[in-house]
Amino acid sequence: GLYFMYALFFIAVVAAIVLPLMHAVKSPGAFLKSLYGIIGLVVIFIVAYAISSNAVKPSWAVSGIGESASKLIGAGLIVLYITILIAIIGLIYSEISKAFK
Repeated sequence: GLYFMYALFFIAVVAAIVLPLMHAVKSPGAFLKSLYGIIGLVVIFIVAYAISSNAVKPSWAVSGIGESASKLIGAGLIVLYITILIAIIGLIYSEISKAFK
């Protein structure tokens, strides 16, 4: 059972990598749009990592969380907050623009 799960996971990973690349060859315009999104997420992560703190509370240190892990966790949370904010703004903009059409 476990080896079957590993095989299915491997197939899913290969499909997740190969199928978008095959689609990118067929339509480069769509690939560029996806690339812009990925670049945007990388920029958001870099900014979030730069402004996140590496402070470690004593209760976190007991759990084995060091300064680098604390900084990555902080950056991940900041990325989450920024993407939620962008999604909410996009939803509001979409509804307002539909109302005026």
